[in-house]
Amino acid sequence: MNVRLSPVQKVRILNSTDIFSVMQAILLRENKIRRSQEHFWVVGLNNANKVLFIELISLGASNRVNVAPPEVFRMAIYKTAVKLIMIHNHPSGELTISEADRDLTDRMIKSGNMLNIEVIDHLIITEDRYVSFADRGIINELKQSGRYELIDREKSWLQEMKIETELDKKTKELAMKMKAEGIDIDTIQRITKLRKTEIKKL
Repeated sequence: MNVRLSPVQKVRILNSTDIFSVMQAILLRENKIRRSQEHFWVVGLNNANKVLFIELISLGASNRVNVAPPEVFRMAIYKTAVKLIMIHNHPSGELTISEADRDLTDRMIKSGNMLNIEVIDHLIITEDRYVSFADRGIINELKQSGRYELIDREKSWLQEMKIETELDKKTKELAMKMKAEGIDIDTIQRITKLRKTEIKKL
């Protein structure tokens, strides 16, 4: 679910404090209704470290959330982001980095390498504190480690996902041009194979 950003939140991210200030406001807003659940967001940046998007990709239980590379990177490919920051919250208020957190981060770093999207940080946040993997040196450590390597099946899977996402983007761009030219929705649907509801939203 894409998070609607205010002009203030479309900022240039210089450090972990910058991203926490943006995500803290989003967490506090989310916590009004989902206080006991873990949230997992991805933030896409351009070359100038400006926020392109923030997407909530998963809601989990009180102490875990499951995410896979296609979920993490799909929007980044669609928005042509070159850098990615991952964020998840701990409803318990603890900021301990678990082995599962490290393994997930390692896997996403390696997946991002294949897609030419650099994972530059992973933050664990609460309503008033955070811990940054980059600040702790964990991102650099994992980048240099051979702890997690993609297997051929995963490489193929990621490449197919990238192609599909880029094709979907081009199809929607075509549909937008056709709408702007005044072509009716039935014709656009027949040519692009998009659903009418998708076309109407463009």
